[in-house]
Amino acid sequence: MRINRSKFKEKFVETLKAVFPIIAIVLLLCFTIAPISPSIVMAFLIGGVLLIVGMLLFSIGVDLSMTPMGERVGTTMTKSKKLSIVILVGFIMGFVITLSEPDLQVLAQQVPSVPNMVLILAVAAGVGFFLVAALLRMLLSISLPKMLVICYLIVFGLAVFVPADFLSVAFDSGGVTTGPMTVPFIMALGIGISAIRSDKHASDDSFGLVALCSVGPIIAVLILGLIYHPDSMDYVPQAIPEIQDSVALWHMFATEIPEYMKEMVVSLLPIIVFFGIFQLIARDIKKKTLIKIGIGLVYTYVGLVLFLTGVNVGFMPAGNYLGQVIAGLPYRFIIVPIGMIIGYFIVQAEPAVFVLTKQVEELTDGAISAGAMGTSLSVGVSVSIGLAMIRVLTGISIMWFLIPGYAVALILTFFVPKIFTAIAFDSGGVASGPMTATFLLPFAMGACSSVGGNIITDAFGVVAMVAMTPLITIQILGVIYRIKAENLKKHAAGMAATLEAYGDMEIIEL
Repeated sequence: MRINRSKFKEKFVETLKAVFPIIAIVLLLCFTIAPISPSIVMAFLIGGVLLIVGMLLFSIGVDLSMTPMGERVGTTMTKSKKLSIVILVGFIMGFVITLSEPDLQVLAQQVPSVPNMVLILAVAAGVGFFLVAALLRMLLSISLPKMLVICYLIVFGLAVFVPADFLSVAFDSGGVTTGPMTVPFIMALGIGISAIRSDKHASDDSFGLVALCSVGPIIAVLILGLIYHPDSMDYVPQAIPEIQDSVALWHMFATEIPEYMKEMVVSLLPIIVFFGIFQLIARDIKKKTLIKIGIGLVYTYVGLVLFLTGVNVGFMPAGNYLGQVIAGLPYRFIIVPIGMIIGYFIVQAEPAVFVLTKQVEELTDGAISAGAMGTSLSVGVSVSIGLAMIRVLTGISIMWFLIPGYAVALILTFFVPKIFTAIAFDSGGVASGPMTATFLLPFAMGACSSVGGNIITDAFGVVAMVAMTPLITIQILGVIYRIKAENLKKHAAGMAATLEAYGDMEIIEL
């Protein structure tokens, strides 16, 4: 199977556009106001190269494997017309895909009071349960805004009784678990189900699955916060490595690549096994398509290994050290605008953002362009990082931002077209992926340690902030879209009224 050369070139250019601004901004800071050691800079640059190659291979692999797999499962489930099958397969699929999400392992290590496997299983069960709820919503045409209001009332109701140390981690979990493995599969699943429906709201309802699946982990971790009562939630950040020479630098990457190879095998295996069993039962995919999916999975695997090695080994130490240096400056508040600039560009490097923006553009026939989506996401994430840096410097509780933020987002759901609400809440989970977890979170942690703050309560919550603001900015885009549509409608009605004022012969003369 050959990959279209022009498509390969297009994805390569997209990847460069996404990653290059981040590298340029970090280098500019390093050579001006935030001096860091040459070894960390070199590790960052090597990480950048791995990031570019990894994102390129991942985006190709998703097109070849994850998207057709998700669409096939969704179509076959809907065709069965058996509610029991939808519920069973939906829960298993949500559970299995969440276990495959690499960022969930990172999250588990941040909560020292809860055993890793307990947290992972609880979060996976939360995603499975809410994926079933999302599928039933699609099949029964239940209003998404109403479901979201109920879900977030439950979330903030639980938050009242949960210790403060759990709050930031709980809200972070909602964004982290909807990452590069989960989003392509779940979004394709929604498209597969909507393809079977023939009603006018089918395409609108194809979005919203990620939105509801993001709620599950938050509720799961909040419930764990009610069950577990640790004496201490102290978090000890990893030491930033100092590399003595080029051989040590290569050794640092070489020792980590095999670890991520193993991790990605464990991550992809549940999805492959699930789809293999599903195919044995359904038997509706041709041999040629299966080979194509297999090749796509290889691309996805290699891409994620390179991507995660680059961001964890190269980007994480640079983000942490950069945060420490900038927050240690006499004019430390400069970290707020710097964080906003980094946030604006870094969201474009999230692997799942490529998937979302392209699918939105295709399903809306260009009415919502990938460019407009990308800009709205960038503005949202920029604002969220600015607010997160204010939290780091001042120690303000995250609830002072989340409660009004979600209140505005939920109120907007009743005034914008349905599809914008679904896309907005999907965008929140998509924007808060590996780049946020491995660069922005360490950046906030470094800044927090420099100012002497509480890392658990003040630094954690960055992912939650990134997941919240796109809900508002994308829906504002929806308000603008509605106003423009209404103006065009009025203009068309005015033109029609003008033409009606003329007789047939007068129109011909015109």
